[in-house]
Amino acid sequence: MKPTLVILAAGIGSRYGGLKQIDKVGPGEAALMDYTIYDALKMGIERVVMVVQRQSEAEVREHIDESAGSHVEVVYVHQELSAVPMGFVVTPGRSKPWGTGQALLAASSHLDGPFIVANADDFYGREALESLDEFLEKPPADDGLAHWAMVGYRLGDTMPPEGRVSRALCVQDIDGWLVGLEEVAAIWREEPAAVWRDAAHKKHFQPLDSLVSMNLWGFSRELLRHLEKGFRAFLDDDPTPADEYYLPKAVAFALSTGNARVSVLPKGGRWCGMTSPEDREITVNALRDLVDDGVYPENLWE
Repeated sequence: MKPTLVILAAGIGSRYGGLKQIDKVGPGEAALMDYTIYDALKMGIERVVMVVQRQSEAEVREHIDESAGSHVEVVYVHQELSAVPMGFVVTPGRSKPWGTGQALLAASSHLDGPFIVANADDFYGREALESLDEFLEKPPADDGLAHWAMVGYRLGDTMPPEGRVSRALCVQDIDGWLVGLEEVAAIWREEPAAVWRDAAHKKHFQPLDSLVSMNLWGFSRELLRHLEKGFRAFLDDDPTPADEYYLPKAVAFALSTGNARVSVLPKGGRWCGMTSPEDREITVNALRDLVDDGVYPENLWE
């Protein structure tokens, strides 16, 4: 069974200043998620679940209808602030939904088998998606555990020459299994390494070949029950109006139960993405290079 592709496209884009999910940064007026969908179709994937906010659905749908919509089945689901489990209420003062973990929960009724999760505003590359597809097609291990995978990207390949970014550093055990993700709010280059400070302001030097998560995952349907339990636990902790239930938190919750394992696939190659307006020119140039090198056609959907 081919996996479903889930695209997380419900972000507000406050730092970017617009709906970056459909910003036409690629040759032929392609958005970043067009390349992910294009690569997925090349692998034989036939179904995409698009998680959007209700107020942005019309714009996203219009873009998809003009691009990938005639090539693949696309289902739209809404991430809603009010979508909390029975017995919980929305935190007073909160104005936006609860993060990528809740976004994936919004898609759960449309997931009846394995699935790949990707951000709409990241370019991942075909090799990364193919590695997840191959992983999900393998027969499950007979150990009673759920087996999932995350594509790891080399830290140095995901950082700009200057400026600070947030990154999720992979923490692995001696056998290579993912133990957790260390969320670093600000990390920057100081050749020949990257540098960040912890809560006590201690300076850490991080090798540029360290693996980081860019939120590209492969899951079996077993994740969804852990996702629901983790969301309840998150809400039980009385989150502030700014707290987010991120997908890595949900995975960490599942790992803490001892019922799941996550493989880190070191298949992340060239990556680009858009968080702030300064990222746009870098992204435009990277996609132009890929087209010039023959990796993608000028117009994806012709």
